Amino acid sequence: MKIIVFGATGGVGQAVVKQAVESGLEVTAFVRTPEKLKTSHENLTVVQGDAFKPAEVSAAIAGHDAVVSCLGSSQGMKKSSELEEMTKHIVAGMQEHGVKRIVYTASAGINNELPGMSGKLMMGMLKNALIDHRAAVDWIESHGLVYTIARPMGLTNGDFTGVYREAKEGVPEKSRTIPRADVAHFLLKALKDPSYENTSVGIAT
Repeated sequence: MKIIVFGATGGVGQAVVKQAVESGLEVTAFVRTPEKLKTSHENLTVVQGDAFKPAEVSAAIAGHDAVVSCLGSSQGMKKSSELEEMTKHIVAGMQEHGVKRIVYTASAGINNELPGMSGKLMMGMLKNALIDHRAAVDWIESHGLVYTIARPMGLTNGDFTGVYREAKEGVPEKSRTIPRADVAHFLLKALKDPSYENTSVGIAT
């Protein structure tokens, strides 16, 4: 399988690239700043580009079997439509080149699903990012693609474990965090397992 990873120099993206090439996948990392990428491997191709430029995104997607998006917004907590805009370019490129499969890294809370008072507080704090992710996910889900939406709880830099819980409705009970390396493991697992097609999955340790 040949995959292209957007957001490949972020925390989750770096882990996806590393785990993917080590598992034998052919990987293209689409990056704005190639020197930030920590992995080098014979299975890895690096394409320098800007996800805000649709022609560059489309050209990079050609010839791949699937897309993995680990994109984040540069705006942090501020109001933004960056994720939606970049995702629209990815979807257009996929349609142009007949690529159907996408795994998208969103965030727990995009479905207003975090329970309790602490969940409400967290969703309030992350409101702008969640709105942007939700718009991106809506775009993916409405364009005839075969998708998996990952909804990780709070991301940490903890060591890879390969042990985490999943919930297709809501989020795993009494969950707070998940290491970025485990999110990457889920993304690649979902890519290969048809049971994750057209699902949205909350993940946490």
